[in-house]
This record gives sequence, C-alpha cells and structure tokens, in this order.
Amino acid sequence: MEKPDHDTLVVAQFGARAAAYVASPVHAQGDDLRDVATLVTGHRSARVLDLGCGGGHVSFAVAPHVAEVIAYDLSEEMLGAVAAEATSRALLNVSTRRGQAESLPFESGDFDFVLTRFSAHHWYDAQAGLAEARRVLKPSGTAVFIDAIAPANVVLDTFLQSVELLRDPSHVRDYTADQWLHMLGAAGFAVTRSTQRRLRMDFASWIARMQTPEVRSSAIRSLQESASAPVAAYFELEPDGSFMLDTMAIEAGPV
Repeated sequence: MEKPDHDTLVVAQFGARAAAYVASPVHAQGDDLRDVATLVTGHRSARVLDLGCGGGHVSFAVAPHVAEVIAYDLSEEMLGAVAAEATSRALLNVSTRRGQAESLPFESGDFDFVLTRFSAHHWYDAQAGLAEARRVLKPSGTAVFIDAIAPANVVLDTFLQSVELLRDPSHVRDYTADQWLHMLGAAGFAVTRSTQRRLRMDFASWIARMQTPEVRSSAIRSLQESASAPVAAYFELEPDGSFMLDTMAIEAGPV
C-alpha cells in the first residue's frame, strides 16, 4: 500500500474534522485571541494573512477590525467550514485560499499582518514556512506566531512528542521556546514580545476532536499511567488523562 506524503496526511487528518475545529472551545477562545484582536485594532485598512487558519478563529477575531483577511490552509474542507462560518457571522471581508505554508501564492510584502495559531507544529518544514511568512510581510508589518511549545528538558519533550504523535500522525514537532526564537531569527524576524501560557487539554474532547482510534488513545493513556513522577507533575496529569500544555505567543517584525 502506497503511503501518503505529509501534506496529504495533514489533509486526511483535518478535512473530515473541520466542523469540530470550528466549534472547538479550546480553539475558539483565549487571551491570545483577544491580544491578536487588540493588536490589529486601529488598522482599518490592513490586509491580514491567517496562515494555517484551521477552524478560522484568528480570522474571525480580527476581521471586524481590518479591511481584508485571507484564511489560508491546506484543507479544502477546513476552508469550506471557515467560509461558511464567516458568512454566518456576516464577516464579508474574509476570503479563503488553499496551499502550503512553505510556498505561499502571494507577492512579497502583500500583508500588513501575518498571523498563525496552533498550525506550525504541523508544517513539514517550519523554517521554510517562517521564511515565507517573512517574505509576504510588509517591511513595516507585524507577525504573530502562536503555538504549543515543548519543554527544554529532553525527558519531558520526548513524552510530549510521543503523545502528540499517537493522537495525530500528522504532528511534526512542538518546538521549544529557544528553537522558536532561533528559527525566527534565521527567517529574518526580530522578536518584540513573547508571552508563555499554560492551557488545559481536556482528554476526552482532545481525543474526540481528532477522532483518534481507540488503540492509539489507549496507548496515550498507558504512557500517562506509566509516566515518571517528574513527568506527571510537569504536565499536571489528571486521572482522566487531561493535562496542561505550554503555549507561546510571539510578536515579531522584519529585521
């Protein structure tokens, strides 16, 4: 049986789950979304790229404050769900475009803001995706990168990557804070602000949202139950499998 390439795997994982991500409470709310909306407020003529838009929550948060938002993603099904939700919210300045993060179909300097949230850990080549984000951003523009991050400790990192991959085989990597800063610098960004937070992941909805097969969700529970005391303490593992995840929001501009 021929194996899919990475982009095909991502589309297969998320296309059928588009409605779940649009409706997901953990994606639809948060201080990070409010911060992004505040950032773009007052820029009525701005053009915004929501890079790896997923369920479209960044697009919905910023659309009332700017001139145009392009929600960009690999999955046609996800983009269809985003377009339908934007229409239901009367956000007529939101349009959709399909493609890879590593090869953006836009001119250099096209956008005042490039925003991405909980997407980069799925990119096949994160460094290339960040370089493209830098290319399409105006010299005076601002980018915001929001994602789960891995602990610097290798034991904790290994545990996190293992459960992420078991839940979703299209997962590539949750990068550490230092790795993020290094990649952004290499892509030509200067970081102006970063904020780290902890996000509680409810195990039942985390698994249901991705429709993780029972054999793999059982493997995750097995890893959790056999975790060392430091691992269990760091992730604040709960009896039902719920846990705490580190996230970081990074604001940056062109060097």
